[in-house]
Amino acid sequence: MHIPYLSTADSRRHHHVTIRHGWWRLGRLLGGLAVSLAVLAAAPLLADDSDAGESIARVETPRVSPHDERDYRILTLANGLTVLLVSDAKADKAAASMNVGVGSASDPSDLAGLAHFVEHMLFLGTDKYPEADAYQNYLNRHGGTHNAFTAPQDTNYFFDIEPEALPGALDRFGRFFIAPLFNADQLESERNIVHSEYQARLRDDGRRVNDALNQVLNPDNPTTGFSVGSRETLADREEGEPSLRERVIDFYENHYGANVMHLAIVAPQPLDRLEAMVQERFIDIADRDLSRPQVDAPLVEKGSLPLAVDVKSVRDSRQVRFLFPVVDPINHYRHKPAAYLANLLGHEGEGSLLAALRDAGLADGLSAGVTHGDGNEALFSIDISLTPAGARQLPRIQASLFEAIALIAEEGLEAWRYREQASLSEQEFRFQQHGSPLHSAMQLSMNLALFPLKDVNYAPYRMDGFPRAQIHGYLDALRPDNLLRVYSGPEVDGDQVSPWFQAPYRVEHPRDWPDGAPLAGLSLPPPNPFIAENLNLLEMQDDVPQRLIDEDGFSLWHQADARFNTPKVEWRFSLQHPDAAAKARDAALSRLLAGWLDDSLNEDLYPARLAGHHFEAYAHARGITLSFSGWRDRQDLVMRQVLAQLIEGEIGAASVNRVRYRLEREWRNAPQDSLYQQANRTLGEALIRPQWPTSRLLEAMRTLDVEDLREFRHRFLNDLRIEAMAVGNLDDKLAKREARLVADALLPRLAADQIPDLAPLQASAALPELHPETTRQDSLALRYLQGPDRSLTSQARLALLGQLIETPFYTQLRTEQQLGYIVNASYAPLLDAPGVALLVQSPDTPSDQIQAHIDAFLEDFTQRLEGFDDEDLTPFRRAVRDQLLERDTSLDGMTNRLWRALAYGDTDFDRRKRLAAQVMAVTPDALRESWRGLRNGTAVNITYDPGDTPSDVLALTAELPPLPEGDD
Repeated sequence: MHIPYLSTADSRRHHHVTIRHGWWRLGRLLGGLAVSLAVLAAAPLLADDSDAGESIARVETPRVSPHDERDYRILTLANGLTVLLVSDAKADKAAASMNVGVGSASDPSDLAGLAHFVEHMLFLGTDKYPEADAYQNYLNRHGGTHNAFTAPQDTNYFFDIEPEALPGALDRFGRFFIAPLFNADQLESERNIVHSEYQARLRDDGRRVNDALNQVLNPDNPTTGFSVGSRETLADREEGEPSLRERVIDFYENHYGANVMHLAIVAPQPLDRLEAMVQERFIDIADRDLSRPQVDAPLVEKGSLPLAVDVKSVRDSRQVRFLFPVVDPINHYRHKPAAYLANLLGHEGEGSLLAALRDAGLADGLSAGVTHGDGNEALFSIDISLTPAGARQLPRIQASLFEAIALIAEEGLEAWRYREQASLSEQEFRFQQHGSPLHSAMQLSMNLALFPLKDVNYAPYRMDGFPRAQIHGYLDALRPDNLLRVYSGPEVDGDQVSPWFQAPYRVEHPRDWPDGAPLAGLSLPPPNPFIAENLNLLEMQDDVPQRLIDEDGFSLWHQADARFNTPKVEWRFSLQHPDAAAKARDAALSRLLAGWLDDSLNEDLYPARLAGHHFEAYAHARGITLSFSGWRDRQDLVMRQVLAQLIEGEIGAASVNRVRYRLEREWRNAPQDSLYQQANRTLGEALIRPQWPTSRLLEAMRTLDVEDLREFRHRFLNDLRIEAMAVGNLDDKLAKREARLVADALLPRLAADQIPDLAPLQASAALPELHPETTRQDSLALRYLQGPDRSLTSQARLALLGQLIETPFYTQLRTEQQLGYIVNASYAPLLDAPGVALLVQSPDTPSDQIQAHIDAFLEDFTQRLEGFDDEDLTPFRRAVRDQLLERDTSLDGMTNRLWRALAYGDTDFDRRKRLAAQVMAVTPDALRESWRGLRNGTAVNITYDPGDTPSDVLALTAELPPLPEGDD
């Protein structure tokens, strides 16, 4: 796999968030103008005709996709703040993102984590809005979300909200960068929160490996330090030294200034209105004449390579990373020489390095790209996920890698290959889908800091011409004597321990790398046969999917759609079998069959993936879904190949063993997952059927072999029902033809009532506290308050309660009581069964004490709810309604929403509208009635303290009945 720019988010980026757990969710003053307008000579200019005697304002607009209907304006306030405004008339959310050009690389040597700590403190009150939760409360009342992250050289703050509430949100947001309070009484509590965040990541292998890696990188390079922060690094200063608060203020005043800030706003309001909002609320950001800090020290000390670092992993997984110091490719973004190489080294088709390693049983995954970029240097990285056999043959894998590099140097520098990559990149840009306003705002604010203004949209896609000399420069760096090899595995015995994440590791300085015989059969990919040629847009639009075929065993739903201006189509085929998950063995076989289908087609379909055609098979409680996504043209080629393989493909031992190893590794490692994720999984195992714990799946998988899978495929394909959906730029004639292709090949014959439904269960008062299976050392309490039934009335009321409870729970238990970093209360439906979940994960507060804090909060919330009147409730009703009716921002997102609706039996596709109407009809009295029912009803408590024995969840919940459907 080619990853254009590998993220180091796990180890080097830190979020300030309310964890949702997946439940619901330029220039100076010109001519006396208050706002000057940035101009780049190479960009097109738009004249603003004004009255005689007034200045002509010129606005540069960035290069945009030809199908981009949004309006853009780039400007610079008089204080030097760069702003990009995007008016999207179709947006039903407004979003903003402020990128500040400073991060953890600017931490003082005696205050590791200070940049991250400053990020946290900015949320806790400003001069105009002194309450610690003023910003969060406002966003919550108006259907908004917020977040922030600290990276080595950037800190990014962002939010989205209902459009009409944007001025108030910007007012609160803007004060972060003008007059934060940095209240002394918040310092201790937020330091504890940062420490909790650090503690929650201690067993994350990505952070552990990077902690060890940082010990062999250049200590003078500021991106290699400890960036999270802890009670130790952020401790109070000794007497006579500046206090922590003084250091926080000093950092803010020395690094936060309009000159190093870039603001992006995406909203439905016209550009002139957005400009007026920005001018009023951001002009007072101080112009401190700052510049973005530059990194001068190299990432790797001269003469220190080659190096081999071995790190002990917590998870049962093995990986080797081949790292080479190179020039940061951000400097060559117009031509992308590093991406060209990464595309060839990360190729997964026939003859590729990964294909050879897979055939030899040495690896099951590979990615290539660039990481640890600091603007000056970076590390070119080839990451390989190893099998146990591969971990024992590193010399051979390394020799094979250098054989692949030599092959590229000898035969791979061909202009046609570059043109093919550039053509595919231009194709994606031409039909670019922007995603949500929040996603766009974040991407644009970061791109503003990195690229010339004209390229903030185009930079990731731009490939201006074959840069042979630049590619040679990167190839020259991929040498054995310039290699930093990092291996991680559970068997490593280290003679050192990394300082912050306590990872055992060892370092070797090989004079010569051990010899290994490279694998045979490496070759470069031929021209891609899957590249779409017919990219004409069909002008057709349906409001909702229509059923085109309704037969015994087979139904097809189709929605023609052109609103995303892309000739792409999303297909879903649910192959349903009565016994797909009846037993743990069947569920394991379903996953094995889906995994084999993906794995066995990997080499053949990788060129299709590069060309924009994506296929995935995934197992679920009712069978296996085949998902196709991509250009309308040539999509049928992918479908035919998948069907042929599913029906007739040889199920070989090598492929089955690879898939079984991956699944077993995933299930063995489940106890290493984040504790809150394991609590959520336990909740699902308790209250949804069929649902099998990973331990049972692992046990079942150990007994399966190739013959078992062959027999299961035969049995599975002989008793099928198929539900299909096609959404996108295709007419009903083509939809029927391609759907028939699948149905005629698989011959489904079962009626809908022969396929069991997933069922949410009704909790019982007799249910004891449930403990997840985990190796984590934190404590946790999850309180789940289940609704009385599955009616829209109950769903509406609990969704509204979840919106009301979120911010006060977070403020009281996280900000004020400092119980932990991961604190959340929200609406938590299980399928269509409504519920409210309250969760706290803490490094030092036992679960019984957390439960007591939750009890106290619930009492307080009951009193607070008693005083709510209709006026108080109105903004929360609107927020929930708007979330329910949120506009689809991508074709695949819309398809997934419609596909879920069909799974719930919503064949009119209006359930969310009916639910939104129910939400708007909820009265304060009805809400209080539902709250009393929740408080007096049955709660499911999932708790954990280190040493707790995992619960046998299936046995404890075996007799629970289905939750009633209820009446609407």
